[in-house]
Amino acid sequence: MYENINLKIGDRIKALRKIKNISQETLANMADIERGYMTGVESGKRNVSVKVLSKIITALDTSFSDFFNDKEFVK
Repeated sequence: MYENINLKIGDRIKALRKIKNISQETLANMADIERGYMTGVESGKRNVSVKVLSKIITALDTSFSDFFNDKEFVK
């Protein structure tokens, strides 16, 4: 179950990053996290904390509600 949510979060981050046309490294720098950690988050291999997710969402210039208002999260 947790792996599934980690994959969904990672996929959403990657999709928003690609829409913004920024690299993984750029997003990691903007969010003040390590690039290797960002790779793990996007691939669903990291269990991202709310604090780190907040930094990523802020760097993507979106809100928690917009981030989670996606077909992957809405049932």
